[in-house]
Amino acid sequence: MNDTSGLILVTGSNGRIGSAIMRRLTGKYGQVIGFDLKAAAPPPPDCVRIAVDIGSDESVAEGFKMLKAHHGSKIAAVIHLAAYYDFLGEPNPKYEDITVKGTERLLKGLQDGFEVEQFIFSSTMLVHAPNEPGAVLTEASPLGATWAYPASKVRTEALIRADHGKIPVAILRLAGVYDDVCHSPPLANQIQRIFERQLASHLYSGETSHRQSFLHMEDLVDIFEEVVEQRTKLPPISTVLVGEAEALSYDELQKGFIKLIHGTSWETYSVPSLIAKVGAWAEGLLPGPAPFIKPWMIDRAEDDYVIDIGHAQSLLGWAPKRGLRATMPKMVAALHADPAAWYREHGLELPRSMPAVHDVDGAKTPELVTADAHAGHDHSGDHALARPAGTSATEKGLVYTCPMHPDIRQSSPGNCPRCGMTLEPTT
Repeated sequence: MNDTSGLILVTGSNGRIGSAIMRRLTGKYGQVIGFDLKAAAPPPPDCVRIAVDIGSDESVAEGFKMLKAHHGSKIAAVIHLAAYYDFLGEPNPKYEDITVKGTERLLKGLQDGFEVEQFIFSSTMLVHAPNEPGAVLTEASPLGATWAYPASKVRTEALIRADHGKIPVAILRLAGVYDDVCHSPPLANQIQRIFERQLASHLYSGETSHRQSFLHMEDLVDIFEEVVEQRTKLPPISTVLVGEAEALSYDELQKGFIKLIHGTSWETYSVPSLIAKVGAWAEGLLPGPAPFIKPWMIDRAEDDYVIDIGHAQSLLGWAPKRGLRATMPKMVAALHADPAAWYREHGLELPRSMPAVHDVDGAKTPELVTADAHAGHDHSGDHALARPAGTSATEKGLVYTCPMHPDIRQSSPGNCPRCGMTLEPTT
């Protein structure tokens, strides 16, 4: 379907998901416009992205003013992705100001002089209370967010239902997103622990039989495209759980990654939660990078999230075409191809020395290299591109830091290990 008259507005358009959706929809619709805090200001001549801070009344109002002046007042669909997110597990005023009130600002602006055919909200399956063992989640399952991020989505969903006016709404409750390289902080950190043979890779603070649904990035983009295409056929308010029907247990992930990475197997031992919390707390006091596992995560170790995708299939004709089980070998292949690049891509701290693969006389030969030996390569994209000699980040004096967590600092590009945001260069 090519709707040359349709305008699509994507918030959070510079993020990994937003960029993927923008790429997919560009050319299929007349105009695909992005709102993003990090968009160029002033916007480029084609005004594809507009710099908007949804945490600011003035910025949102100015963004809509610019949108209307350059692109008109008719919008086929708004895909709202922008939200605050971190792995700290604690309440943060940004959840309210950005996720909840930011959505309120958008809805208010859209209902002031715009004709909007559809508002799509990116929520999470974690708004639901965890499954009972052996059960599956449906859209009618009880809500019961267990930490700050999904709790903010629960409040935002309620706000949308109350304030959407005449704008039709689709709420997509997404499973955890990954791709062929990984780009899932929990999975990337699990892979790191196994790859480095850390003590933590032999331990787990709960029953390893717990399961969680995931969703491949391409399948995620597929369903957003499907929802936009079917916008005129959907009810005024639709809520859809989105993920893979097969949910792997922690034990299946653990054994699968160990076999793929090391070609062997080892036992994973259950640790009492109190001991695990003390260990996570103590590790956080040690010098060095902040550990991914926080004490609050210990309480969530046995949460089970398996979803029923029957509603997505019946309402939209959508079903995932990919699966985590089949993608795990691709993730590990990307790791083995260039471990340092994979670490940087995921914002992980490079160990003092680690195996990397180089092509020597046509043969793949492993050798040990230090983090500094890779400082002259840019691994911020999907493919590693060598920089010209003399232009490494270290030589330029650049440090890459997270906009949300300025204490995260490293000498190479990557993603924040806490929230997954792209690290930004600073001097």
